[in-house]
Amino acid sequence: MKTSPKIIAVAGPSCSGKSFVAKALVAELGESRCQSIALDHYYRDLRGLSPAERERRDFDCPDALESELLVKHVAQLRQGDPVVIPQYDFSIHLRSDATSTVLPAPFIILEGLFALGYPALLPMIDVGVFIDIDDDTALARRIRRDVQERGRTMESVVAQFRTTVQPAVERYIRPSAAAATLRFDGTVDLKSTVAAIMAHLN
Repeated sequence: MKTSPKIIAVAGPSCSGKSFVAKALVAELGESRCQSIALDHYYRDLRGLSPAERERRDFDCPDALESELLVKHVAQLRQGDPVVIPQYDFSIHLRSDATSTVLPAPFIILEGLFALGYPALLPMIDVGVFIDIDDDTALARRIRRDVQERGRTMESVVAQFRTTVQPAVERYIRPSAAAATLRFDGTVDLKSTVAAIMAHLN
């Protein structure tokens, strides 16, 4: 008989520390017992749009992700079946030809802005973690990340943050904290956050 995995969702605003916490949880739980899925890979492919049109799209609303596929994949993992997830290239806003296979494991970590934002996903989540952060710190971290890792200009990062990112935090992301089991401040030592989550799991 297959045992359903424990699903841990890690949500919160951009650059709040979600990825760090997800990776640290994998290390704590053990790579052989844990799989992590970044919701970023579920952004919809914009192949039908020009590069300029892609740049103008709102990537900070729940509909920007193919949530139907995400929910389907989590359901399959809960049944003990492997899934093949897409890979997303943020520099061109397209899915790449590569994919990644995620195998069933005792623990599945879902990490992303809207990890607690889809009603169809919530019944499958066992532990919801929400990490918040103030807007100024989030912007500073986002500039550093997107310029260094995603080939963006500082001006484009700031413009996007002001027009779509920060408004989406207030409209969609912070309200989803209502579904969280545990809440944390992303400006404090995230190692203590990981320790608190592990204590809860144990």
